[in-house]
Amino acid sequence: MHPILKRLLAFAVIPAALAACEYEGVAFLIDGRDQSITLVREQRFFWDDEVEQAVVVSRMPTCLRRYSIKSGVAGTLKMEVFEAGADLWALKQGKNWYLASTEKCDFQVWKDAPAEPPGKLVGTFMRKAERLQFVPAEKPATPIKPAE
Repeated sequence: MHPILKRLLAFAVIPAALAACEYEGVAFLIDGRDQSITLVREQRFFWDDEVEQAVVVSRMPTCLRRYSIKSGVAGTLKMEVFEAGADLWALKQGKNWYLASTEKCDFQVWKDAPAEPPGKLVGTFMRKAERLQFVPAEKPATPIKPAE
């Protein structure tokens, strides 16, 4: 078989194999479009329930960084986002807590997280209507600004 034809056939099979997989992302926009926290989910194989996850923290045009987090389960998701300080956000998924700072696009696992959330609930990343969505809390949060 000709090498070019072989490559074309390989690409034709990929969409059919990915049709049952999760491969999507959604952003929590902060103060418009210049700052955001984005959750990305990638299910490598349709027969595997494991979904690789990453959080992308951005403050344009200064920084944009992607961080891998603990894998999730296909078809289900709930990750809450809380205010935690000036340009600081706490993300909670099950027992796992993370801190994301949009000031310099920093991110870390929060090992000593408190029993209670650190601040007001901003919204929740979840699967709704077969799509990944960010559902804002009742009243949109206003980011805490440092004193001048």
